[in-house]
Amino acid sequence: MPRTAIHDRDASVDRAVRLFWERGWHATSLKDIQRVLDMRPGSIYAAFGSKAGLFEAALDRYSRDMSDEFAAVVAEAGGPLDGIRSYLREVARACAGAGPDGRWPTPGCMLVKTMLELGDEDVDLRERAERVLASVEDHLTALLRQARERGELVPEARPRRLARLLQAQIMGLRAFARRRVPARALTELGEDMGRVLDPWLAGSQATPARG
Repeated sequence: MPRTAIHDRDASVDRAVRLFWERGWHATSLKDIQRVLDMRPGSIYAAFGSKAGLFEAALDRYSRDMSDEFAAVVAEAGGPLDGIRSYLREVARACAGAGPDGRWPTPGCMLVKTMLELGDEDVDLRERAERVLASVEDHLTALLRQARERGELVPEARPRRLARLLQAQIMGLRAFARRRVPARALTELGEDMGRVLDPWLAGSQATPARG
């Protein structure tokens, strides 16, 4: 009698996130997927349609978890700016190690890795990753706009421009972390990144760049 395996879709997607995060899209073979998910090819295609379908599901799960984590950190903070700074520290902490629960298999960001790895022939996957990164920019922009409305930032502050600066720093930190520099250096960078907004704080003596 043939063996029947019942697989939990959520658990399979979680394993796929770690696999693609560690190995990337192109380096992950069907045999890798079979081994990590403990699924036969027919079951994989029945559940996800294709390797690309599984990768899309993994990207969606990674993005959702990242968004939930961001929202939780901001909710626990005293305000939008405190929330952003707390999130920057959390990103640095994650880059400094795998984390106590093992959620971060590598210091880089799966989305950044996807954008760098995929070529022009992978338009759909690149666009999916780009949409997620754009939503992160939107979220940062909303928080910065809220901070400006609360009088925490000077009226001249441009939330969209500052959001892009912060996102560029986050992406850069995650790429920089692949150097395997000391954990302390990464956590210090997280603190330094939080000070980028200091010139735009209401009452700051520094003169922010405008243009």
